[in-house]
Amino acid sequence: MTQVVTTEPTVTAKRATSRHRTLGEGSTVAISVASAAVLFAAWWIATHSGWIKPLFLPKPEAIWSAFVQSMAGDLDEHTLATHFLASIARVFAAFALAVALGVPAGLAMGVSRIARGVLDPPIEFYRPLPPLAYLPLMVIWFGIGETSKIILLFLAIFAPVALAARAGVKSVAQEQIQAARSMGASPRQVILHVIAPAALPDILVGLRIGMGVGWTTLVAAEMIAADAGLGKMVFNAANFLRTDVVILGTIIIGIVAFAFEMAMRWIERRAAPWKGKV
Repeated sequence: MTQVVTTEPTVTAKRATSRHRTLGEGSTVAISVASAAVLFAAWWIATHSGWIKPLFLPKPEAIWSAFVQSMAGDLDEHTLATHFLASIARVFAAFALAVALGVPAGLAMGVSRIARGVLDPPIEFYRPLPPLAYLPLMVIWFGIGETSKIILLFLAIFAPVALAARAGVKSVAQEQIQAARSMGASPRQVILHVIAPAALPDILVGLRIGMGVGWTTLVAAEMIAADAGLGKMVFNAANFLRTDVVILGTIIIGIVAFAFEMAMRWIERRAAPWKGKV
């Protein structure tokens, strides 16, 4: 009698080399909080020990006192809320305009050589120029009011947004475009349902970069020509050597920029969850 011996295939489990599937994956909240706490502790120790003069770096309590004064309007003719809302209104008006025009322009440059030939030279010409270099020209053309500042911010944000959208078009796989065309999709449908979604991650990166450039330009522009705004508040405080107010304005500017960056990252995770995974 012959005994039949069956052998089951041995499955060798792969040994994980990391707790995370991809390099750099994982939450950094605890690390970031610890890093901020260390910086604050160093600030507190340095100022309370007398290592740094208050003119150069005031104590944290002085910054809080300046915050209370600015909220009450005791620093100048405007409260901190007025300065904050003025800056936010300017930068988001310019941002919305840049998105509405920059994304279609970038997509057009990516799919049409005519659009690329028309739009690429002026964008590449003014993009490397510091926005403050043509701020006097904006004031001469449009006056010292809100129009000149919004147009200045629009130009600063428009170029990164348009170029990012153009780069996104170039990253689309040609197989996807040809497959859509073979199924009878029109050029408009290809752009709306194939190219635009595939270019979305690059567009979102362009929005983040554009807002960063616009926010920096806004603060600098307000220092030169503005009645209210965070940049104007910092500039006025610097003239009177109010370092506490300067640092307060700098902290608020940084917090706003950080909050927008976090919001854009959240939108990117929801709108393009496949980024970095394919």
